[in-house]
Amino acid sequence: MTTKLKITAIKPYPVWVGTRNQMLVKVETDNGIFGWGESGLSGREKAVAGAIEHYREFLIGRDAMQIGRIWQEVYRSQYFEGGRVLQAAISAIDIALHDIKGKALGVPAYDLLGGKQRDRIPTFASTGDEAEGDVAIERARELRAQGWQTIRFFPIGQNSKDIFEPRESIGATASMLNKAREELGDDVVLGIDYHHRLSVAEAASFCNKLGRGVLDFLEEPIRDETPEAYESLRTMTDIPFAIGEEFASKWQFLPYIERGIHQFNRLDVCNVGGLTEAMKVAGWSEAHYVDLMPHNPLGPVCTAATIHLAAAVPNFAWLETRVPETKLGFDNSDFFPVQPRLVGPDYPVRDLPGLGVEVNEEAVKAESFRFWEAPHLKRRDGSVTNW
Repeated sequence: MTTKLKITAIKPYPVWVGTRNQMLVKVETDNGIFGWGESGLSGREKAVAGAIEHYREFLIGRDAMQIGRIWQEVYRSQYFEGGRVLQAAISAIDIALHDIKGKALGVPAYDLLGGKQRDRIPTFASTGDEAEGDVAIERARELRAQGWQTIRFFPIGQNSKDIFEPRESIGATASMLNKAREELGDDVVLGIDYHHRLSVAEAASFCNKLGRGVLDFLEEPIRDETPEAYESLRTMTDIPFAIGEEFASKWQFLPYIERGIHQFNRLDVCNVGGLTEAMKVAGWSEAHYVDLMPHNPLGPVCTAATIHLAAAVPNFAWLETRVPETKLGFDNSDFFPVQPRLVGPDYPVRDLPGLGVEVNEEAVKAESFRFWEAPHLKRRDGSVTNW
């Protein structure tokens, strides 16, 4: 089989699956081999589709096997490099090109990344956005009974569609977690995602209300634009930080890795720049003893790509899975007839060529995009706060 494949089409498909849109991208080549990618910029799919259409204009005719060169060209092809919209578009194209190259060579994508280092990918599961207090603790018990040893909670008030008051949340959430640790024991890994809703002072207050050893990771307590703010918070608590799901390049990870601010990288292959950029971040993280804990909130294409990344790197902790939250419907088999499936709390590392995922393109075409907007939260005084 030829090892030179000419790109003939790039098709963005923003499509509603379950309770959200997924931004899928199909890249086609002249010998019939095609690949699928996914963008992770949830809620701004139209912007990503527009960026992909710009890139498509000069990528038609390029050799799909030259993944690294294409990455450099799409990144450097405009004066205003980078940013979350452009990187989300690059991510989807890059993932699709890895799918193509794996299929063309008859190897799984992890072989393109250095080969398999593990046979299964451990995951962490979440108690769900709507579970609070004793309900969340009971859900954690259920997850543990199903085999999960790493469980993530959400804060009290997470599911609000209108008002979120951090100071009202942190005390109740700390009490819930203290109780969860007491009831679940010390041999389970517990974390919480605060969805960057706190200030430094609020996050410090929250940590101080927790018993020592209650949390094994604190995810996204504050926004990530200012590394110095995280450095300040780092001096106020010894709880490991899990951050980075919003980072759109290796350069955004740079200060966090180099300064030892965090312990878990919530890297998202569909936001950071695809598998090409993710592998660079992984190597850099390894040098600083930071483990990957990838963000994986939406579709099976992202899950499949991240499984290949997780299989190929040594410094891996857990992969996020939302599969137990069945009401979300992100893994709908009508759209994804072949996709990664959990065996207990783990994803087996399969040897299918490329990503090992299939997309029902006709079903995708038949399902329209739906505008979805995250809640615009306010505090009780009427001011705007983070979702």
